[in-house]
Amino acid sequence: MKAKLATFIQQQWTRTGVWHLLLIPLSWLFAALSNLRRLAYQYSLFPSFRLPVPVIVVGNISVGGTGKTPLVIWLVKQLQAAGFHPLIVSRGYAAYADVVDIRQVQPGSDPAIVGDEPLLMAQRTQVPVWIGRERAKVAQAALVNSPECNVIVSDDGLQHYALQRDIEIAVVDAARLFGNRRLLPAGPLREPVARLSEVDAVVMNGANGHEAGFYMQLVSHQLYNLKSPASTCALKVFEGQAVHAVAGIGNPQRFFTQLKSAGLEVIEHPFPDHHAFEASQLAFGDDVPVIMTEKDAVKCAAFAQPNWWVMPVEAELSPAFLPHVLSKLGV
Repeated sequence: MKAKLATFIQQQWTRTGVWHLLLIPLSWLFAALSNLRRLAYQYSLFPSFRLPVPVIVVGNISVGGTGKTPLVIWLVKQLQAAGFHPLIVSRGYAAYADVVDIRQVQPGSDPAIVGDEPLLMAQRTQVPVWIGRERAKVAQAALVNSPECNVIVSDDGLQHYALQRDIEIAVVDAARLFGNRRLLPAGPLREPVARLSEVDAVVMNGANGHEAGFYMQLVSHQLYNLKSPASTCALKVFEGQAVHAVAGIGNPQRFFTQLKSAGLEVIEHPFPDHHAFEASQLAFGDDVPVIMTEKDAVKCAAFAQPNWWVMPVEAELSPAFLPHVLSKLGV
């Protein structure tokens, strides 16, 4: 039911109908309050914090998945290859994360406590990952614990102005773009589209070199078995077969489309973003293989079945993107 409601809302955000007349005044109020809040930070009416190392914020201006987490993972690995010692800060998305102000995420942490995306980033990057409600305080604590780190990457937080930043990267879904271009709740935007003119880089997820200056593609080279991760296979092994596709991400349709384009017969099972899975929800009553996203897999590993497969994705960025970021860091 939640997934259907989320899909319905996203569909309504692609157009402007009669019922939007009730929401547009609320969007104006949201815009006014957001602008006043940003000005309060700009003119030091609200405190903001400058850290002793560069801060890179990877975020977006819209609600829903745009591909921030794969980009963060890619960026952290590239920074490591360039000689940096990065750490990641994130809000975390879990009920317990609202209670615990600051916590380090370990590769074996409980996703119900630390959130699915922070856990995935910790597992994929092997760098310090810290979560908490106030990113500036989280980053300060992380630097005390890991003084060797010399650059911070913030997963999301474009609108978290309490943390001063050196580089802003905004990710845009090239397929959905900005919907009806209205702010919440009449549309999907957290900030106006004009905000993108102020960031250091806009990355179009799903675009190519002919459509955008900086573009990103999410690619998958092979699947791995969730119960026995050492067992891998190519996606084409399932070509022409029916599979249960499970996705509790911001844009499940992107995942389903990717499987369909590979020739699979997809039985779609969309769930709300950050959904806390239970084994019974994935008991489909047949022997049809299950394929899920890596973000969902970290929450399902404890009750994995032998025919459950995971499709990890890797971000591929336009060649000019990394030199652009490194130049901003003075490299």
